[in-house]
Amino acid sequence: MNLNTFQPMTGSIMALAAVTLCASSYAKNPHEPPTDTAKSLQFIGAPFPESDAQKRSILASPTAIINGTQYPIGYHTLMRSGDTYGGTFGQLHDIKGAPLQRADGSPVISNSPDFSSLLPMGEQLFMVSQFESRPGAMYLSELKQDKATGVLTALSTRNIDLSGIHGGWVHCAGSVTPWNTHLSSEEYEPDAAQVDSRTGRKTLRGIEDRYYHAMDAYFGGNRSHMNPYFWGYPIEVKVINAKGDTAVKKHYAMGRIAYELSYVMPDQKTTYSTDDGTNVGLYMFIADRAGDLSAGTLHAAQLTQTGEAAHGGRFDIQWIDLGHAHHAEIAAYIEQKITFADIFNRTAAHADDTCPTGFTSINTTPGHECLQIKTGMEKAASRLETRRYAALRGATTELRKEEGITYDADHQRLYLAMSEVARGMEDVMKNGIAHRSYDKGGNNHIKVSHNLCGVVYALDVDEHYQARNMYPLVIGRMSQEKPHNCCDINGIANPDNLTYIPGYNTLIIGEDTGVGHQNDAIWAYHLDDETLTRIQTSPYGSETTSPYFYPNINGWGYLMSVIQHPYGESDAEKLKAGSGDDRAYTGFIGPFPAMD
Repeated sequence: MNLNTFQPMTGSIMALAAVTLCASSYAKNPHEPPTDTAKSLQFIGAPFPESDAQKRSILASPTAIINGTQYPIGYHTLMRSGDTYGGTFGQLHDIKGAPLQRADGSPVISNSPDFSSLLPMGEQLFMVSQFESRPGAMYLSELKQDKATGVLTALSTRNIDLSGIHGGWVHCAGSVTPWNTHLSSEEYEPDAAQVDSRTGRKTLRGIEDRYYHAMDAYFGGNRSHMNPYFWGYPIEVKVINAKGDTAVKKHYAMGRIAYELSYVMPDQKTTYSTDDGTNVGLYMFIADRAGDLSAGTLHAAQLTQTGEAAHGGRFDIQWIDLGHAHHAEIAAYIEQKITFADIFNRTAAHADDTCPTGFTSINTTPGHECLQIKTGMEKAASRLETRRYAALRGATTELRKEEGITYDADHQRLYLAMSEVARGMEDVMKNGIAHRSYDKGGNNHIKVSHNLCGVVYALDVDEHYQARNMYPLVIGRMSQEKPHNCCDINGIANPDNLTYIPGYNTLIIGEDTGVGHQNDAIWAYHLDDETLTRIQTSPYGSETTSPYFYPNINGWGYLMSVIQHPYGESDAEKLKAGSGDDRAYTGFIGPFPAMD
């Protein structure tokens, strides 16, 4: 791939922060994928954005060469936040369905769309889009497909009513089930231990938690109707007829964590769920029945490190059984307004960080705790406080910024993105500096070197679709020379969501980065020769979300790509007032000829 040379800009606060963080470099990926006989796919790379105009634009690969034939592709916008196609895309609503408004009467429109699915139904094509906001939102759009060219355009959009599941919360990434439904997520579940059950008020270090109380608006300000155990689950949306009616279910039996996404394996029973944040875990749910996620057994990963620290480590995986549950059982707990104090006793640790007799020491997202499960509350703990319960059972809760996961049936392995290797994944450190918080009182199963740029791991699965190990596949590399780009511009920075193109030996890697790369990118990683090709970049301060490949919808293939919150994560000073350039994009790369 022929890439242009980056010329750094100077003078911004973001640049100064980046220089502080750019401190070291990392070795080339030591893993060598096997040689495979895949079909041929090559992207003509998108250029690296150098000029101000390029950094404000969406740059995308213009051409794909598939089995020796060139096909024009590019990025196609379907809708932007605030666009009106019957409904206003991204408008937030309260529990009664009324549009939310700011104090000046202007509508509240989210610029944070995330996963958007394509769901064909006969001759019709629907798209379910979710918004990473509080309150959350989902929209159902009908698309028109030009059968001659494959180009998609929007026909209509409308808000999906989420009142039946107590509203939505911070919908992050997602997937499409093998039975053609949209599987959503709720990220950064609120910590129920910090909510006053009498007032509904949540505090963080003694100060009212604005993140949580952004949800007040959904309930008209009535905090007595709020419950932290309402949120933190997968949500399944099914389009049930040609009119676009939808059925929405929240899957309590799968557990409550900071869901990045859940991915259902080909057996239609085994589902992997990733847990975003600091000191989090990895989970596997095995449903009782294929195609039905309402009941099953939940497992949490316990990692045993077998490889050196410098290259992301290598691990064996054992799965700890967290017990069986049915949706109705957990729904009953929530309806009874169960609280954290009903499930656990909690006490202070001794000065040496050990816990009093009868209490177990754990370290998860809230930090070091000494907990004891109350008699008969194991099932409630397993599904309402899943991460804490997993830690109590000996699972690993040290992962950091665990993001997308996808399956490659060609090689029988999963791919898992760790956006940043840091904190609990280090050995009593924080970003390479001695620090006790993230291993204090915990198991300290993982002891690897800090990597700001992140790692994509591979996990081999057995005949039962159970992952047995984890090892680095693509490793981000630091750069000391690029003040706006702490990570090598020819490699990944903070990998986020992933999708695999079956039969073509190609893994797609999206980024969610601030100082790693000034402009986030989507990459095609070719497993046969271990090369990366940049196939899209996004405007200043945005995040690439929702890369998801559809090999054949009525004879055409699509790589969905959503661009979230332009100018929202960095470079806000570059936004031109009144331009509307901060509106998000929902669209796709393609179209491709059918690739199944």
